[in-house]
Amino acid sequence: MLAIVLLTLVCVVTYTFEIVFGLAGTILMLPLLSFLYDTKTLVIYSVLPQILVAAIGLMRSPKQVNRRFMVGMVAFAGLGAVAGFVLFYYFSASVFQMLLASAITAAGLYLVAAPHRTRIGPAGMRVLDTLAGTSQALFGISGPIAMTRLLATFETKAEVRHYAFAFFLAMNGLRAVEYLLHGTYTDEILEMMLFSVPFLAIALWFSNQLHLRVNERGFRRVVAWAVLGGGISLFYR
Repeated sequence: MLAIVLLTLVCVVTYTFEIVFGLAGTILMLPLLSFLYDTKTLVIYSVLPQILVAAIGLMRSPKQVNRRFMVGMVAFAGLGAVAGFVLFYYFSASVFQMLLASAITAAGLYLVAAPHRTRIGPAGMRVLDTLAGTSQALFGISGPIAMTRLLATFETKAEVRHYAFAFFLAMNGLRAVEYLLHGTYTDEILEMMLFSVPFLAIALWFSNQLHLRVNERGFRRVVAWAVLGGGISLFYR
């Protein structure tokens, strides 16, 4: 029970960060809790808070999603997710954690080093969409890749954040269904979800408006360094 309480407290903080900045909740949560739970267990559990973040963020946003844009992005991501799901069940826990740490660190280095607005052609966009789907299915995260793609597409942080949530909701919905069909949810994971969901939902509902206090420059800088720090710390677990 103590472990579940700690899990809930950490997730309230890390996914509050995600609902404000649009990503990095799982990236921050994994290194903080990997000494209590197996990394794959945490990745499977993360489907719940990620769906909550995306759903609440979208419900409380006045913006509308361009359906044609999202269908194209999610379609290519879905193709990448097929490969990601296969690899998720193939890799051992130790190899999985090393790959996860490497992927997050590489994304963090890119976001820190990249200019504020990256120009990517149409073909490059589709490559990033596909890679984001693979990363979401394999590691439970696609934020760094999806955010890089969206930062190059939209001008304001409000638009980037809104489309990121729409993408994450679609991909995590797919992940939740795949886990159910594959029998991936264990009694331990279901217990973690049932205990934490009311506390997370309340915290995220009220913390959503904090994003209005973050300026454009701070938004990009905080996201980049949070991703890099989370990746590096996983190497020491």
